[in-house]
Amino acid sequence: MKMVVFNWLVQLSLLALLATLKAEIYIVTMEGDPVISYRGGVPGFEATAVDSDEDEKIDTTSQLVTSYAEHLEQTHDMLLGSLFEHGSYKKVYSYRHLINGFAVHVSPEQAETLRRASGVKFVERDWKVRRLTTHTPQFLGLPTGVWPTGGGFDRAGEDIVIGFVDSGIFPHHPSFASHLSDPYGPLPKYRGKCEVDPDTKRKFCNGKIIGAQHFAEAAIAAGAFNPSIDFASPLDGDGHGSHTAAIAAGNNGIPVRMHGYEFGKASGMAPRARIAVYKALYRLFGGFVADVVAAIDQAVHDGVDMLSLSVGPNSPQATTKTTFLNPFDATLLAAVKAGVFVAQAAGNGGPFPKTLISYSPWITSVAAAIDDRRYKNHLTLGNGKILAGLGLSPSTHPNGTYTLVSANDVLLDSSVMKYSPSDCQRPEVLNKNLVEGNILLCGYSFNFVVGTASIKKVSETAKSLGAVGFVLAVENVSPGTKFDPVPSAIPGILITDVKKSMDLIDYYNISTPRDWTGRVTKFNGKGSIGDGLMPILHKSAPQVALFSARGPNIRDFSFQDADLLKPDILAPGSLIWAAWSPNGTDEANYVGEGFAMISGTSMAAPHITGIAALVKQKHPHWSPAAIKSALMTTSAKLDRAGRPLQAQQYSDTESLKLVTATPFDYGSGHVNPRAALDPGLIFDAGYEDYLGFLCTTPGVDVHEIRNYTNRPCNFTMGHPSNFNTPSITLSHLVKTQTVTRTVTNVAEEETYVISTRMQPAVKIEVNPSAMTLKAGASRKFSVSLTVRSVTGTYSFGEIFMKGSRGHKVKIPVVAMGYWR
Repeated sequence: MKMVVFNWLVQLSLLALLATLKAEIYIVTMEGDPVISYRGGVPGFEATAVDSDEDEKIDTTSQLVTSYAEHLEQTHDMLLGSLFEHGSYKKVYSYRHLINGFAVHVSPEQAETLRRASGVKFVERDWKVRRLTTHTPQFLGLPTGVWPTGGGFDRAGEDIVIGFVDSGIFPHHPSFASHLSDPYGPLPKYRGKCEVDPDTKRKFCNGKIIGAQHFAEAAIAAGAFNPSIDFASPLDGDGHGSHTAAIAAGNNGIPVRMHGYEFGKASGMAPRARIAVYKALYRLFGGFVADVVAAIDQAVHDGVDMLSLSVGPNSPQATTKTTFLNPFDATLLAAVKAGVFVAQAAGNGGPFPKTLISYSPWITSVAAAIDDRRYKNHLTLGNGKILAGLGLSPSTHPNGTYTLVSANDVLLDSSVMKYSPSDCQRPEVLNKNLVEGNILLCGYSFNFVVGTASIKKVSETAKSLGAVGFVLAVENVSPGTKFDPVPSAIPGILITDVKKSMDLIDYYNISTPRDWTGRVTKFNGKGSIGDGLMPILHKSAPQVALFSARGPNIRDFSFQDADLLKPDILAPGSLIWAAWSPNGTDEANYVGEGFAMISGTSMAAPHITGIAALVKQKHPHWSPAAIKSALMTTSAKLDRAGRPLQAQQYSDTESLKLVTATPFDYGSGHVNPRAALDPGLIFDAGYEDYLGFLCTTPGVDVHEIRNYTNRPCNFTMGHPSNFNTPSITLSHLVKTQTVTRTVTNVAEEETYVISTRMQPAVKIEVNPSAMTLKAGASRKFSVSLTVRSVTGTYSFGEIFMKGSRGHKVKIPVVAMGYWR
């Protein structure tokens, strides 16, 4: 009998184990308002938050808000307890403030039970997300044109709190030090907490860093979290989070020192802004939406003014009928309703169309630009040929030439060929006697592209062997591969052009005699490496970076085009110097370093967040839409040389070329911080406008909208193109369509003359052609677009509003014409 019981228990244990093995995290959305939109109706709870027609911050300290939030969490626990045996599930989070729901670790069968349960609206399987400066303040004109208007760099961004949902922060970095500036006083409006480092027992906060928390429950439940390398604290184990925080709000004038050289001085866009850290990304696996939503929910509850999101989904989640609604975007909609400005990286899927990961009208989606710095270097061969390349390094002795020795020709033992010795990653397999005093010649293979080899390691190998420098020649990487310059302690250069690499290899082979076995008898090839420490400044800037994600925006997962322009704006995102975590492993070339120069729309988004903080500082009562409008309508569509913006693109041979950029590349244009502080007119919008956009978008299920927003649909907007955004997009223009916009004057009384331009396939007319607005007044105008010819491509144009007091307001127009 005991054996039977034992076997039965073993079978139960196995079944429980199998259930656990196939369990996954699901995000469950419940009936009933979250705190942000609660208007009463639950017995015992009066209206706690804000009126549904208003967008403003919640008083989260209110007893009513606290009680209602606790009530929501109790309903989550009661539902789970009534459906499942204790121990058969694990609740990961309760979401109470921005959405009403929870994340839970259950089996697929349990998830189906939840779907059928009373009070449950949606059950969606969790999905992964990924992480999508010295010179840019000067490039953007902040020190002379913007900071002085806010009291100088030592007041720029004062008392603005920026929340970073990222990989954490390295709190001991000088970019985040509080002792380098005037003391930071208390900020009662922010109520976030500071975790304590479990190893040092020190708090992460210092006044500059005002909040620090980490969110890893979903990662732990999924078995992806390793506390020894991921750090169960806000400590940045990746580098990415420290980098983005420093771009937006790092201290001013921090020397960027590496390998004994200084590469300028770093500063954030809003150097006096406070930093609130919400770590939800980790070094090996990225992150989970359940953790990210919990981080955003907490950040808004704590009272941040801005959210910087250099994070996006690994792939679109077709759990809803539209890209605009899912737990992630619905949470951000509620954050904007609470008065929080949100900037999100557009994605790094460029240069191909429809590669955006940031779709929704309430988010400011940021594309990445190349600024005016180019780091170039050259290798001079003994035959007089000069080969251009990349090398952020000092030169070899100005009057000297040095012998070239190939890694493959100085092996200690031929059996080490299995280690890819030409990559120069392992000094122990190379003969120091033959390398010392010479230039080591290495091969740049696919290993460098995938990250198993690094230029930093080549430099360390060459230095440990006593080489005077190193040269990397491109071997077999694909055409169009992106190469970034990497700082080096010794002279070094990467020859990125395959033809020039062949010139180098041919010269080396001709100059290097060998015996009948192929062994080198004498190294005769000579070379010298130039000085690559100083950047060359180009007027052909800004340009849209090759990797930056492109529009058109999509409204559903059949990739049908949306009547909404994305990205919204362009900002620097290529080769950005900023703080790094010495623990960081995200970039092999910067392991152990305090600064890094990296690229991505991840770097562009915090530029916009920091500049938005400066706008918020000057105009504290502006809505997120008003701030976004100010950034967009004042942006630039010309480069420094006065030519139309260009975008990097692939040619037919997959090499790099430049093409004239369109709004699908840059949105409204490249950010102009000085003009954004005084835009003249704004296109304002609020929660009801966002709902109107959703309700009038074709194919969006009105029940889905109600389930996510707890609001019935209002169709008075008529068409999504009437949403009051500072751009006009018609993805399916038939005959003539008229859209309306409303502008609000945020300056003194001014008369505006309105002009238009449009490519010839579409006719554009605006009414009225001029209008006078008193200070604070709003005025509606209409824009009519008519199909002249059907080309099968989009037509681009612009509406230009020129004010009598000097304000210039521009909005892009995008339309695709059809006969019917």
